[in-house]
Amino acid sequence: MAIGVLLLLILTCVHINHHIYHHEIPLNNYFENLTGEKTFYEEKIRDWPKCEPNTSAANISGFHTLPAHIQNFLFYRHFPTLLDIPDKCGGPGKSSDVFLLLVIKSSPGNYERREVLRKTWAQERKVNNLWIRRVFISGTSGSGEEKMRLNKLLRAEQNENNDIIQWDFDESFFNLTLKQILFLEWMEKNCPNTRFLLNGDDDVFANTDAMVEYLHGLPGNNGSSHLYTGFVFENTGPVRATTNKYFIPKQIQESNTYTPYCGGGGYLLSGYTAMVIHAMSKSIDVHPIDDVYVGMCVEKAGLAPTFHTGVKTLGLMINGKQEINLEQDPCIVKNLLLVHRFLPSQIYLMWDRINNRHISCGGL
Repeated sequence: MAIGVLLLLILTCVHINHHIYHHEIPLNNYFENLTGEKTFYEEKIRDWPKCEPNTSAANISGFHTLPAHIQNFLFYRHFPTLLDIPDKCGGPGKSSDVFLLLVIKSSPGNYERREVLRKTWAQERKVNNLWIRRVFISGTSGSGEEKMRLNKLLRAEQNENNDIIQWDFDESFFNLTLKQILFLEWMEKNCPNTRFLLNGDDDVFANTDAMVEYLHGLPGNNGSSHLYTGFVFENTGPVRATTNKYFIPKQIQESNTYTPYCGGGGYLLSGYTAMVIHAMSKSIDVHPIDDVYVGMCVEKAGLAPTFHTGVKTLGLMINGKQEINLEQDPCIVKNLLLVHRFLPSQIYLMWDRINNRHISCGGL
């Protein structure tokens, strides 16, 4: 298949990641002095090896009739690492000390979301003497000075929090799979023995205390056997309408059905399964929808997702129609693992409410 060369291109580009972007900046006034920043940024760009376009993609039947974002997905990759945290898990040898690694997909401009998560469910802390650690994974947004401003914002956050991995590819829906592939490459190198992972978006509410309790209670699984659980989508397939956000042309997938997969808003993985997905990704053509791609990798390994009733990727509804007022009844969330989606202010208030010692709720 012509698009099979995409995988080779990705694996080649990953080697660029040794060129790490380190530049200390003060937390104050990081939106100023963009002229000097532009010079620094352009100098770094000139130093990076270039990842050339996959020109063979243009030979795919009907390539020139595809929308521009589909062409870009097939045609071009360029992603050196801008920000890195190789010591996040204490080094490969100590990474088993991390019980739950929160892997949070976040766009550069989502500063408010990241700040709220750092203060709420994504706090790095011990729960029942088990470590929770946090990483935000991001691409780049905008162009010119806007791109430099957002990159400078991320570096300021990095200097204070040491929790961002950023690659220099355009932040877009169709590049979410790149985040997964590159993160798993990073994990294999830096956190190979992490017990469990939450893979989720920055607009979910995750009851991470309850997650630790659930994961710690799994019989016979300390992260060394299969776990891939969340809200499972079954009997679905590619959207063929060209105007739809999820449009997938037959040049990318001929089959009209997807394998079962967990919704990408948030799901739990064991460290074992994360490394299995990484291994399978080396021989599977890249699919632009990241949660579908993860399901494909799991199926190729002869494994399957499991449905967890406490993961609400599609949100909470009454009789499939009216949304539940979560702020009026925090016990609903306290007895779940994850709900999608929340505004930053809602996350902050909900975290405060479910941690109120005066609120009594039933068991999980």
